[in-house]
Formats: sequence, structure tokens, C-alpha cells
Amino acid sequence: MPVPAAEALDRAVALVADAEPRCGTTVVVAVDGPSGSGKSTFAAALAARLGGAPVVRMDDIYPGWDGLEAAVPLLRDGVLAPLARGERAAYRRFDWDRGTFAEAHEVPAAPVLVVEGVGCGARACAPWLSVLVWMEASPTVRHARGMDRDGETYRPHWERWAAQERTHFAAEGTRRRADLVVDTDPAPAGA
Repeated sequence: MPVPAAEALDRAVALVADAEPRCGTTVVVAVDGPSGSGKSTFAAALAARLGGAPVVRMDDIYPGWDGLEAAVPLLRDGVLAPLARGERAAYRRFDWDRGTFAEAHEVPAAPVLVVEGVGCGARACAPWLSVLVWMEASPTVRHARGMDRDGETYRPHWERWAAQERTHFAAEGTRRRADLVVDTDPAPAGA
């Protein structure tokens, strides 16, 4: 049963407090769900509640508009697996304007790491995830948020990206595997 966004942060903090590290000594929290569902906002608020936990954003890892599936092994092989082995964990930020990878970003071996973005809850990453949060909202709300956030630069890519999301989530069953499902649709007026 989805939890309203107002209650979700407390629930997520409690899940993290009870979680065992599965990535070396790090509890990894994946915040996944379709575009515009509130992942970035929730992940930032959760990281703050967890004392400033580092956040890895999948938007920095996707190699372009057709890169959802390619980003999963980049996260797994560059961040999660090395972190679990106690080795240097890092990813190269994708420069969306230039269409190429740019500088490397190291990921610290912190007690908690929050990873947010479409695909971070993939089965290939699951062995290292201690908590999986699924974010959702109605398609209309998600589309409006995406356009508000990214404006006209995103409009031509919305359906292209949404098609990748549908294929990915159907194959992965991410929502079914989630420890917490969060509904971020606004409450009806007067509620």
C-alpha cells in the first residue's frame, strides 16, 4: 500500500535505522521510480535527515537520453561493487551539453549512501541495496513536474525517456521489490 509523501520520510528513516549494511560497511538506500515522481526531492530530504548522507544522482551517470540501461552497470561496477570491496568508488559525470563523460566523482565510504534516479533499484544493483524506496505519482502530475523542472529542453525527450522507463520497470519489477512505496500526488483540496 503506498504511503503518502507526508509520512514517507519518517518511514524511510526508520527503515534505514533497522537496515544492515549490504555494501561493505555502507547502508545503501535506492530511491527509484519514474521521471517526475519526486525522487530527487525525497532523496535530498532523506539525506539531510540522515545527517548529510552523500547522494549519487543517476542523472549524472546516464550516458544521454538513451542511456537508462547503460547506466545500471556503471552504477554497479563503478560505485556499488568497489564500495562493497572497500575499494575506491567513483563515477564519471555525464556532460549533457557536450554529450560525453567529464570529470570523475569519488563516492565516500559513508555509513549511509543515498542513490536516486531511474534504474538505481535494478536487480543488478539489488545485492548491495539495504533499502529500496519506490516513488510514484500520476502521469499528469509527473509530466507537469518534469516540464516545470527541465522546461522545453526536456519536452522532446519525455516520451523517449518514458518508453525506456516502462520497458525497464516491466522487466525489473522494481515497485514490487520496494521496501517502501511513496505516493507523491498532491492531496486533494480540502483534504
